Amino acid sequence: MSIHVSRFIVEIGSNISGMETQLVDPLDFKLPYDGDNEETKDPAFSRLVARADGFLIIVPEYNHGIPGSLKRMIDSEDELYKFKPVAFAGVSSGFAGGTRAIEQLISVVRAVGMFSLQKDLYFPFVQKIFTEEGEFIGDSKHVERVEKKFLELMEIAQVLKQLRVGNHE
Repeated sequence: MSIHVSRFIVEIGSNISGMETQLVDPLDFKLPYDGDNEETKDPAFSRLVARADGFLIIVPEYNHGIPGSLKRMIDSEDELYKFKPVAFAGVSSGFAGGTRAIEQLISVVRAVGMFSLQKDLYFPFVQKIFTEEGEFIGDSKHVERVEKKFLELMEIAQVLKQLRVGNHE
C-alpha cells in the first residue's frame, strides 16, 4: 500500500508552487550488489540524485525495518547526498506507522551526510487511509501535514543549496 501513499504525496507536492516532485521507485533502476562504486551505479539514478535539492522518503516498514532496496539506493550515491535535506513518511498496516523504519533511516542518512528534518509524517493503518485501488479516504489533516512538510523541506533545501554551492560543490 506504500505506493498509494507515494502517489498521494507526489500529487500534493506537484501542486506546490516552485516545487518539482518525482516518484522514484527502486524497481525503476538497476543497482546490483552493495556499495558506492562506478561499476554498480545506475547513471540515471546518479543524475537524479545529483539534480535533486531534497528528498522525501516514503518508507514502508518491513519486519521492524527498512526495505533493502531503499538502503541500496542510499548507499549507491553517498557523495551526492551530502548537505541535502530529507524528510520521512512512514507507512505500515499497524499502529506504529513506520516509526521503527524511520528510526533506522535516520542513522543511515546521517552517515551519507544528509540533513534529516524533524517531525516525520506517519501513515499507520494505511488500509484505513487508502482503498486497495489507491483512493485516498483519509481526512484533510493528512493533506495539511504533507503540504507543511514539503514547505519546510523547500525552505531547508534552499539554505543547504547555498551552502553546497558556496562551500562544497
